[in-house]
Amino acid sequence: MHSEIGDNELLQLYLQTRNNEWLGILLQRYTLLLLGVCMKYLKDENEAQDAVQQVFLKVIQEVHKYKIDYFKSWLYMVTKNHCLTALRDKKGRIRETLTDNHHSTLPYETDGTELSAQVSPEMLNEALDQLSEEQKQCVHLFYLQKKSYAEISGVTGFSLMQVKSYIQNGKRNLKVNLEKKLNQAVPKNG
Repeated sequence: MHSEIGDNELLQLYLQTRNNEWLGILLQRYTLLLLGVCMKYLKDENEAQDAVQQVFLKVIQEVHKYKIDYFKSWLYMVTKNHCLTALRDKKGRIRETLTDNHHSTLPYETDGTELSAQVSPEMLNEALDQLSEEQKQCVHLFYLQKKSYAEISGVTGFSLMQVKSYIQNGKRNLKVNLEKKLNQAVPKNG
């Protein structure tokens, strides 16, 4: 339908009218290309699909900030940079440590020392209950139900950026809550 309209013309129509339909048509043209780029770097279909959605959001939020001569090349670089950032962040991500006995446990470590052996299911539930409702919901869906960011966004109605933030903050807060509980549980010698 809009195949006769060039990339630059669609981009200009969007920038002049701020009508997301024009940008949507433009992004739709390159969805498969972006998915391919994300698969090349991330090597995981769900992560790649999530990354494409995050790139789309980033483009919608930031495309007006740049002077773009060749949209396809610009979009490729945005996607590549997003994937490289995601890979760097993934290296620092807390590893998942589910035990055979406690399928409800979540990933948490302290300076490389695993806490899972010291944390009872009761402690974990109490620590989870201290999270905000949004964090609790996203952490539960991500770690216990193995949902992707996109799936969590669909279930909760939160944006992908909100989901990512709730999970990251939830993990950090859960770790802090568990460390406090462990410190309280350790008998004081004196």
